[in-house]
Amino acid sequence: MKNTATLLITCPDTKGIVAAIADFLLQHNANILHADQHQDAENNLFLMRVEWDFNGFNLDEASFDQAFSVVANKFSMQWQLKLSQHKTRVAIMVSQYDHCLADLLHRHKSGELACEIPLVISNHRDTESLVKFYGIDFHHIQVTKDNKAQAEAAQFKLFADYDIDLIVLARYMQILSPDFVARYPQRIINIHHSFLPAFIGARPYHRAFERGVKLIGATSHYVTEVLDEGPIIEQGIDRISHRDQVEDLIQKGRDLERVVLSKAVSWHIENRILLYANKTVIFD
Repeated sequence: MKNTATLLITCPDTKGIVAAIADFLLQHNANILHADQHQDAENNLFLMRVEWDFNGFNLDEASFDQAFSVVANKFSMQWQLKLSQHKTRVAIMVSQYDHCLADLLHRHKSGELACEIPLVISNHRDTESLVKFYGIDFHHIQVTKDNKAQAEAAQFKLFADYDIDLIVLARYMQILSPDFVARYPQRIINIHHSFLPAFIGARPYHRAFERGVKLIGATSHYVTEVLDEGPIIEQGIDRISHRDQVEDLIQKGRDLERVVLSKAVSWHIENRILLYANKTVIFD
């Protein structure tokens, strides 16, 4: 298991930022493994991801804050320090469609997703046997128009009990309340079965078929209060023809959904994403 630290930085763009960060890390015996940056001229923003070997680094997590504050304050930085040894704890929420859930569980089991998945929550029992096959706790919480607040309260308790960092909506066919979204900002990833911003909301494959589109897509994004309009993380497309029926669109779309969602989750847990202005920067 690798032992690295990752620093994510957003600040006003100016001269000397990269040199100051590199000098700070050198002073504390860091061996930089990856460094990438992006400048947004329109917003005068500088964004950076730098990852280094934590072995031999002479600051621990507790003392890093005070030491780095000198550099951070000088450049008015917003920053996050992430350690690879602290694995992201992921809760998956799902309804009846299991293709995205099965893909995530398989990738996790094979070691492709370096996180912990201690919990799956569903408003149906269709996926219970699949989840238990992977040795993960399954919780069924029925959701109706009359018990939505109580159902979400039960979900909040589970997230707290399991110390969850990230919530993944793997075709969870319920609209989250504003309170739910506000509790977990930039910590909820959804997969939407269309190439956003086209066909927001329900039954996008049916609407795409009715419109006669030649491309279908899938979109992973962070969840915000505005339905399907959160910052986009990843998208995928596939070409279709006049011969394809709705069922063909749904089947082709499922393959896209699996890949697009798994990439988004992977990039999040690897601390490769920075958000600003309802957009994302994905560092490779």
